[in-house]
Amino acid sequence: MRFLSVLVFVLFLSVTAAAGDYLIGDGDILHVSVWGVPELSGAVTVRPDGKITLPAAGDVQATGLAPSKLGEKLTDVLGDFVKKPIVTVTVNGITNNRVYVSGGGVPAGVHSLPGRTTLFKFLCSLGSLEDADLHHAYLLRDMKKLEVDFYTLFLEGDFAQDVELRSEDILFIPEDRFNNVYILGAVKEPKFLLFREGMRILDAILEAGGFTEYAKENAVTILRKDGSRVRVKVGDLMKGKDVAFNLHLKPGDYVTVEEGLF
Repeated sequence: MRFLSVLVFVLFLSVTAAAGDYLIGDGDILHVSVWGVPELSGAVTVRPDGKITLPAAGDVQATGLAPSKLGEKLTDVLGDFVKKPIVTVTVNGITNNRVYVSGGGVPAGVHSLPGRTTLFKFLCSLGSLEDADLHHAYLLRDMKKLEVDFYTLFLEGDFAQDVELRSEDILFIPEDRFNNVYILGAVKEPKFLLFREGMRILDAILEAGGFTEYAKENAVTILRKDGSRVRVKVGDLMKGKDVAFNLHLKPGDYVTVEEGLF
C-alpha cells in the first residue's frame, strides 16, 4: 500500500512537471507538502524578494519558477535532512498574475488574471475594439516582441496566432484613427465602419443603409488619406454596369455621396 502511494505521488509529479506553465510571482500563496514530514509542510507566502522560507531549507528562490520546478529544487535542498523526500508545491493564491495594457486603443490599465488566459480571451474581455489598431498592436514579453498578429487572430479567427499570457506581459494596442472608413452625405445612416480587408465601396454604402431619396448615385467621391479623390458612378454599378467601379476601399477613406433635388 505504501509503495502504491509513493507511485501515485511520483506520477502526480510527472504530470505536474509536464503541465507546469504558471510561473510563481511575488506575493503568491503556496502550499508546500513534504510527504510523511508534516513539520516541513504548510502554507508559505512568496516575499517581495521572490523567496520563501521553510524549516530546514531556509530561504529558497521561488519567483519565476513553475511549481513543479520549485518542488524539484526543494527536493534537492531537503535531501540533506530527509531521506528521499517527495515534495509537491501547489499555488493556493495568485496575487502577481498581472498584465499591462497601453497604447490608447483601449483604456490603459493593469489587469490581474484569475488563472490561465489566452490573448484571444483577454482581448474579448476588453470590450469594443473599434478604436484599436490591431494591425500594429503587439505583445511584449521580457522586453521582446512576440510574433503574434492581433488582427488575424481577433478579426479573422486565426487561432494559430493565439498564445497564453504570462505575468508581466505588456500589450501595446494603439488607437486606430485611420483604420475606419467614413460614409457621409446622402446615405440613410451616415457612420464610420471598422475597415476590413476586401471591403468595397458598394459594401460600405449598403452598410450605411443605402442611398437616400435625393442621393446623386453617380456622384460619389472617395477622399483618400493622401489627399487624392476618386469619383465613382455607384448608380451605374448597382444597375450592373461598370462593375469595375466597385473599388476596394482603404483604411481612412471618406466616402461622400452628393445630394440634389433633381
